[in-house]
Amino acid sequence: MLRLLPDDPLGDWTAPGVYEVGDDLYRIPLPLPTDALRAVNVYAVRDGAGLVLVDSGWALAQARGLLEQAVALLGHGFADIRRFLVTHVHRDHYTMAVAVRREFGTRVSLGQGEAGTLRLAREAAPFLGLISQLGRGGAPDLARELRASADPHDLASWEDPDDWIEAPADIELRKSKWQAYPTPGHTRGHVVFVDADRDVMFAGDHVLPRITPSIGFENNFAELPLGAYLDSLRLVRGLPDRRLLPAHGPVSPSVHARVDELIEHHDTRLSRIAEAIAVHPGTAAETARRLRWTRRERRFAELDLISRCLAVTETMAHLDVLAVAGRLRRTDTDGTSHYALLPMA
Repeated sequence: MLRLLPDDPLGDWTAPGVYEVGDDLYRIPLPLPTDALRAVNVYAVRDGAGLVLVDSGWALAQARGLLEQAVALLGHGFADIRRFLVTHVHRDHYTMAVAVRREFGTRVSLGQGEAGTLRLAREAAPFLGLISQLGRGGAPDLARELRASADPHDLASWEDPDDWIEAPADIELRKSKWQAYPTPGHTRGHVVFVDADRDVMFAGDHVLPRITPSIGFENNFAELPLGAYLDSLRLVRGLPDRRLLPAHGPVSPSVHARVDELIEHHDTRLSRIAEAIAVHPGTAAETARRLRWTRRERRFAELDLISRCLAVTETMAHLDVLAVAGRLRRTDTDGTSHYALLPMA
């Protein structure tokens, strides 16, 4: 059985429970079926006689059972959830909201920029856009593996929300008013929510306290996802600093402190990738194979399939930023992008 507990940022943030992180504000970690990300944080806020949830979890039987227990521990049932405010369209954030809405009519809200991604999820084969990106990145071998590994596509998991959030926008709740800000990069329509009264930011996957979010790995791929992500970090850095309520990881005291670390990380990564291209011009896949990955500095060959695909698309996102900045030359041949250092003037 779940218990209501005080939130401990130094404890195991993935442990099941209902954690009080503020006045009438609770963190509910729900399980994920992968080793890389073991849980996703859903946040519940009391709003009058009901609840508002930020993100929803993946529509899995175990996650649903834990969410039902958590809501009951707060003195409510699923019928009392008035609204899901979803930071982005990835299935560990969105699909439980769709499942609960089918039974209880709950209002679901999502950023307008996710409309194209949802359309592709309903119409296209899984990983279709990602496979195209891997081709441009010079990794047809990974594209073939990814296509062969894809599970049957569950079209039933994907439906449009009740309303699209056109951020920046005010979010009117019964007891308070929040603000939604556009933070594309991880996905095209990612948004964050600010509750100024509680001095918190619900950051989704935009600002994570221990890892960096994937960039450029989505079916509805953007032309310059890393550029959008860095702009979004600067937007958030320009807002008042608040407590960070992330989707993966513990609650942290400062959004700004982590944003500064993320910007520094990508500056370092851009420099290393530029140095690699200076020595070995080539494709994103060739460059990714020469880099180290994760906090453990793993070699490319040590990564699982999805992580290798992520490595290629993230490398390509960095290479494209360098090319737009005039530090590299990009040449597209037969659908594959090749990069080289620009000659000195």
